[in-house]
Amino acid sequence: MYDTSTHSLNGGMGSWPRRAQGWLDERGKGAWIAAMVLGFIFVWPVGLALLAYMIWSKRMFNRSACHNRRLAHAPWKSNSSGNSAFDAYRDETIRRLEDEQGAFEAFLKRLRDAKDKQEFDSFMDDRAKSNASDRAAEGGDKDVSAY
Repeated sequence: MYDTSTHSLNGGMGSWPRRAQGWLDERGKGAWIAAMVLGFIFVWPVGLALLAYMIWSKRMFNRSACHNRRLAHAPWKSNSSGNSAFDAYRDETIRRLEDEQGAFEAFLKRLRDAKDKQEFDSFMDDRAKSNASDRAAEGGDKDVSAY
């Protein structure tokens, strides 16, 4: 949820755009697109301004701002269910899953690196063979032309 305690309660000019941005971010990329379309329908400069802002802030091309914000906040870590045994189990399971995710991402990186190395080595081998055959062809032509 959007925290209003960090902003002035006077309702200054700078607070409503921040509140609107927070509200749209909570709902994700679809809300931004809907706001842009409605802006184009009712007041086209507003839609154009929203489109420019979405491109400038990279909201249009990145994963949902809401998704990124949820991962940074991790609400399940701060909420207690009231049952300490369940909370300990949940925390341990989440920690284990995060460790497994990190290990899997490292595995995928090693796999991609190995594939890249294999493709590069194959390219270099093909290039060496091509250069060797070109040199052999040039050497054979020189011998024939010398006679």
